[in-house]
Amino acid sequence: MRWLVGWSSTATGAAGIGSAGATGYDGETLHPVGSHLLWGDPDPLWAVGDWRPDEVRVVKADAQNRIAVLGTCGATDEELRRGLFTARGGALRHLTTWPGSYTAVVQVGRRITVCGDLAGARPVFHTPWAGGTAYATAALPLADLIEANLDFGHLAALLAAPDVPAALRDTTPYDGVRRIPPGHALVLRAGAREIAGYEPVASLAVAAPPADPDRAVDAVRDALVEAVRARLSAPRHVPDLDPGPVPGMGPAERRAARGMPVPGIGADLSGGPASGSLALLAAGLPGRPGTLLGHGTGAGERLLAVTFNDLAVGGREAELERAGALAANPRLHHVVVTGGEETLPYADLDGPLTDEPGPSLVTAARHRARLAAGSADHFTGHGARQVLDAHPARLADLLMDRKRRHLVRPVAALARADGSVMVPARVYGAARRLARTPYRAGLELLAERLVRHRFDEPGGAVGASLAALTWGRPGPAARWLTGEALAEVSVLLQAEAERSSGGSASRPGEFRARAVLARHAADLRVLEQAAEIRSQRLHAPFLDNQVVRACRALPEALRVQPGARSAVLRTVLEGAGVTNLPPGWGTPSHGSSAAAARAGLRVAADPLVDLFSTPLLADAGLVEARVVRKALRAAASGEPLPLDGLADLISLELWLRRLLSRRGTCWTGTPARARAVPSGITPRRSALASGA
Repeated sequence: MRWLVGWSSTATGAAGIGSAGATGYDGETLHPVGSHLLWGDPDPLWAVGDWRPDEVRVVKADAQNRIAVLGTCGATDEELRRGLFTARGGALRHLTTWPGSYTAVVQVGRRITVCGDLAGARPVFHTPWAGGTAYATAALPLADLIEANLDFGHLAALLAAPDVPAALRDTTPYDGVRRIPPGHALVLRAGAREIAGYEPVASLAVAAPPADPDRAVDAVRDALVEAVRARLSAPRHVPDLDPGPVPGMGPAERRAARGMPVPGIGADLSGGPASGSLALLAAGLPGRPGTLLGHGTGAGERLLAVTFNDLAVGGREAELERAGALAANPRLHHVVVTGGEETLPYADLDGPLTDEPGPSLVTAARHRARLAAGSADHFTGHGARQVLDAHPARLADLLMDRKRRHLVRPVAALARADGSVMVPARVYGAARRLARTPYRAGLELLAERLVRHRFDEPGGAVGASLAALTWGRPGPAARWLTGEALAEVSVLLQAEAERSSGGSASRPGEFRARAVLARHAADLRVLEQAAEIRSQRLHAPFLDNQVVRACRALPEALRVQPGARSAVLRTVLEGAGVTNLPPGWGTPSHGSSAAAARAGLRVAADPLVDLFSTPLLADAGLVEARVVRKALRAAASGEPLPLDGLADLISLELWLRRLLSRRGTCWTGTPARARAVPSGITPRRSALASGA
């Protein structure tokens, strides 16, 4: 893991802060473990972890005015200096418009500004400490700093309504540690904190001017090309030297066995449009996208394209054929990684502790098997579906803008998939109800559904679309929570509904799409930490700020059409000079993931049942162990239960066990008690005990 951490104190605060660290409650000196000091007193900032030299840049105007950028940033030092001067007046948005994925920290006198991203892949956390405010890009270091206990209300909301911002609010799994929302910045002035949004807010009273589809797609192309170019222009990194040969192993096998990536740049090549677009863009842009001369294959201009072939579960033969056709490009060096039952979800439940829980913990070993054959810098297509596809609730947005004719094609596609002539009326009626439902009423309806245990939803593509035409819906794991936990989340939602007297500032479709994107970005961050390969960096350009902005500018009438994502990416590739895509490119396929999850549950049924023999989730008052064990046996036998809900439960139980079994802390110079959850989980009498 890599993060930055610092704090802002009052001039006469309790913390004696300087370049040597800080004085804690008992007079001990605090330092982040494995840290590098970027600047010192009175408001110090550290970079923690295995940052590359080019990933940490500090530009100073003078001793009291400086900017630090951590991550992949395409701005030059001169552009950073101009950004620092502009930030003196309080402007923030320009700090988030450079290509790449990064975190910017600006110090102007005693004012500290930390900018989060739009997607939520690079979050910022904060907590009161020693008379001021400590902040970090990871929650666990702050939880260790204040010895935070678990926030059971947040854990309940994470299972009951994970896609509803009103349920999660700004909380984290650690009590007292808060996160700033996507699209916001944390501003600290001598210890006092303020959360400021840097994106303009659209008005609901006046419709936005119509966007030109061609210009919007061109903007997506430009942003995506710049995002890829920012990675290609960064210095190349060679992983640690190979300590020597192993009998019977070639260089590639030796690197994979020792957990070392191939030098250079590579990409996933699943056969889908997102990963294929990034691989072709990275291989076709000017520069040196391939491996370094003298390392690996020795082909200095070729990009390593990795395809995962699941031998345990079929259904992806067409995608594999398309991946092979794309790999015929002479600029690509194709590697196929095969996996059997040992790479199924739930097959390997051992792994490192991540900053937060996430459903990808149950598939981390599966991803690690693929990434072990990847490059030191590896492109992934994560986030493309969330930023390009239309959430079903956007149909209500079209009705609010009086664009009914644009509903014809998506509704007709649903009717063909379902085979019923009643589909158009049902979908139109649901979209109309959502367009007329205020945000407050939507939260109250969700709270009522939770407290009354109403979780049954119609199946199929049409059923999923109808269920999504709401302001919020119960999570797939909500059906297995205790009544007390559901009541706690219901009370919380009702309180949030009371506070939202003015309603949401977004249309329902836009609101739901941003919430789903934030959820996906948070889980991708968990995946990066759980499946991390030493000396490897995963790059998700679709989650870069400028790419997200360009995708949000796409007209809703364009994105709701069937096949819109593949059509946009095809246009992007054609604009970049990439043509001759294989037949069927862009055809969606989701069945293989569900089949792999069900096969993994069937194979690992006994270990999973044992995991819930005495679960920590039951001690926390969130589930009953026998109910979860019964659900696991039923799902393993083939009953149609929501598999993603079981993944949420299992991953949260795994994360809690890893958290409580850890030793040490994120800080040196602290007594043994200075760590998160110091007393473990004590069984709660009532889940409503901390609701107030």
